[in-house]
Amino acid sequence: MTVGQVPAELVATAQAWLDQDPDATTREELAQLIASATDEAGVTALQRRFAARLEFGTAGLRGELGAGSNRMNRVLVGQAAAGFAAYLLSKDEAPSVVIGYDGRENSEVFARDTAELMAGAGVRAILLPRMLPTPVLAFAVRHLDVSAGVMVTASHNPARDNGYKVYLGGFDNGSQIVAPADAEIAAHIARVAEDSSVLHLPRSADFELAGEDVVDEYVRRTAALATATDSPVTVVYTAMHGVGWEVARRVFAEAGFAEPLVVAEQIAPDAAFPTVAFPNPEEPGALDLAFATATAAGADLIIANDPDADRLAVAIPDGDGGWRRLSGNDVGSLLGWRAAERLANADENGTLAASLVSSPALAAIAREYRLDYVETLTGFKWISRAGGLAYGYEEALGYLVDPAKVRDKDGISAAVDFLSLVSELAARGLTVADHELAFAERFGAFASSQISLRVTDLAEIGRLMARLRDAPLAQIGGIRVDHIDDFSHGFGPYPPGDILRFALDGAARVIVRPSGTEPKLKVYIDASSDQGTPAERRAAADATVATLDAAVRELLA
Repeated sequence: MTVGQVPAELVATAQAWLDQDPDATTREELAQLIASATDEAGVTALQRRFAARLEFGTAGLRGELGAGSNRMNRVLVGQAAAGFAAYLLSKDEAPSVVIGYDGRENSEVFARDTAELMAGAGVRAILLPRMLPTPVLAFAVRHLDVSAGVMVTASHNPARDNGYKVYLGGFDNGSQIVAPADAEIAAHIARVAEDSSVLHLPRSADFELAGEDVVDEYVRRTAALATATDSPVTVVYTAMHGVGWEVARRVFAEAGFAEPLVVAEQIAPDAAFPTVAFPNPEEPGALDLAFATATAAGADLIIANDPDADRLAVAIPDGDGGWRRLSGNDVGSLLGWRAAERLANADENGTLAASLVSSPALAAIAREYRLDYVETLTGFKWISRAGGLAYGYEEALGYLVDPAKVRDKDGISAAVDFLSLVSELAARGLTVADHELAFAERFGAFASSQISLRVTDLAEIGRLMARLRDAPLAQIGGIRVDHIDDFSHGFGPYPPGDILRFALDGAARVIVRPSGTEPKLKVYIDASSDQGTPAERRAAADATVATLDAAVRELLA
């Protein structure tokens, strides 16, 4: 049934949402959308808000701020909090949760809503004392021995996004949720959305505010990772307009490092992220201000955290007066070598783990040191669950160097470990570039690149994946495809997933998959060489990657 050109059911759904919305901004926004739904354009705009619901999955929730079930807002977060509370109550007689938030728009509002709704449902709720990095929240789940954790953040997503990241304590050891917990939580959320108005859900101000001792202990244990801090290394640091600097600064000081120079324009939290198109250190241009600051200071190293400080980016002088950003695989391999050395020096065993889209270099390190190696699906929810984990990383700038403290990627701990490496090298008169050549000599040279194709129409990703499946490639860039692994129906130990892995001659590979958190198709390219001098090995691996990169870009154009 319609009223003129306006679907009555759509308007009724939107009105019901508006009626329970406690936020004046999104109420006004939705009221205007309803009033404007008098022609095709207005109806389409309203349909975009309600044609779907932000899906609660293994990444929790993440999406654009705004009114409606397909946006991040107080109604959606309220339903999620109440549903998650119901899940926790079904699993534990006396459940507890710690809640953190970053500096994005509405992060604190969503966190306080969660604390009040959790407390109102009968869950012991603890709110971190202020905006803090995601690793502090991940640490707090284990440190406080609570049933669960919630972090309100969209990490490195665009400025208009926010998100809701969920961890489980107990048997899950503070890792992010995985199946079947994600589906069980989603079912509880759906029941809340179906049966209750957010305005009628029980709330309580009887939640706890965590003490500074939680942050103090995170700082102490992270600083304890440091070694060789007395070498004169000049470092530039950027927080990318996020919340990393306050805690990172304390950690560096307690570890004994000299205080870094900072990128002043990006050091304070700013939800608008005014100096970057995307607040992701991987994005072109994101580190330009850091490069300029470091060049002016004659610095030796740039370290960057993303806005919630769970990722680390590193750049080093390129030898020609400029800067070279190390890839996530570059940093992950060097930190993996460092972790293997730690285990060897302590005469201990342990597991090195990386996601299947990360470089094969870590597997080579594990073989050399006779350590266990585990390859996982993408995401630290999988990496952090590897048995006997000593170190884990994924190519998207995520590193877990201290699994006893945190079971998620931690850009501040990783920064301490990398700063220690640089300091040790400097004490021996060596640079990171020298160390990369030593790596190539011992393990072979590994090169990689990544292509991220951002789309406005998510259906385009499906069409591209279908095209690659329907017409299998025989070669890429003139290099023969030996075989294709299609994960769509499961592959080996992996469950079904939208992943294609092309194995090419010469141990090169290309992996294609949709992003799990952004509207992107992602391509991962890897090659290696163990022939010739270290410099020749690196040149050969780089050349193969360049050939494949150009071919894939042409293929996807």
